[in-house]
Amino acid sequence: MNCSPDIFLLEAVLNGVLLAGLLALLSLGLNLVFGVIDVIWICYAEVVMIGMYGVYYFHNELGLALLVACALGVALTAVVGGILHIIVIRPLLKAAPINQLLATGGVLVFLQASATMAFGVEFRNIGVSLGSISVLDMYFSNAKIVTFIIALLAMAGLALFLKCTYTGMAIQALRQDREVMPLIGVNSSRIYTITSTIGGGLAGLAAVLMTLQFDIYPYIGLQFGPLIFLVCVLGGLGNLIGGFIAALIIAQLITLGGSCFSTEWGYAIAFLFFIVVMFIRPQGLLGKK
Repeated sequence: MNCSPDIFLLEAVLNGVLLAGLLALLSLGLNLVFGVIDVIWICYAEVVMIGMYGVYYFHNELGLALLVACALGVALTAVVGGILHIIVIRPLLKAAPINQLLATGGVLVFLQASATMAFGVEFRNIGVSLGSISVLDMYFSNAKIVTFIIALLAMAGLALFLKCTYTGMAIQALRQDREVMPLIGVNSSRIYTITSTIGGGLAGLAAVLMTLQFDIYPYIGLQFGPLIFLVCVLGGLGNLIGGFIAALIIAQLITLGGSCFSTEWGYAIAFLFFIVVMFIRPQGLLGKK
């Protein structure tokens, strides 16, 4: 165990901040979808996985430029999000929550199986590394720095979209009152589809950044899926600011726990903290009762 206040502990803290950017970005789309549609996509991490495979296929198999492949990867998951809503979510909007969870759970298995049949179970990567920088004997991944910056820009861009556009204001209004808005001319079905498409696109943006840091395989969703839901629930399902705060807390617990003890203990401490908070505040840090 090494928790002495030295340069290595500071490095762990700063890396925790960078990790929070990725977790916040991963939870951003899911929080948006739940806040508007009130449906949890159990398969959200698998949509991210599809985006990662999309970037890999467009760049490594088709030979497209990386930026073009990334843009197509985001477009792919946006389309997947829209189709998922139309085919799976829309027919179940008035169904019991357990039916919605089972349906999206079925999509999870389908996407994992499809990726396995298409690409196999071996680990793949796009073969691109952004390197790292050294500051006062501390090392930081450039990919993590880029991810953190883009996460902040994505949250700011989403906030501006929701505040400054007609569609964004309709989304916010529908979040506040689902019953009244259709009565004053808001096409709730259209807004729901747009929201799911944006949520899918945000999953694709996270996927693009994850391809720069992680290998791609069909079950990567099992690695990040629990963390995504932990962050969303801890922050308060549907609360975008709460998701960022929760991501910062969880990332610090993971990195500091890993630095002081081991990586496994870091995750154990994060989940233990989550359990304790759920006993005290079941609606999450910024969630409403």
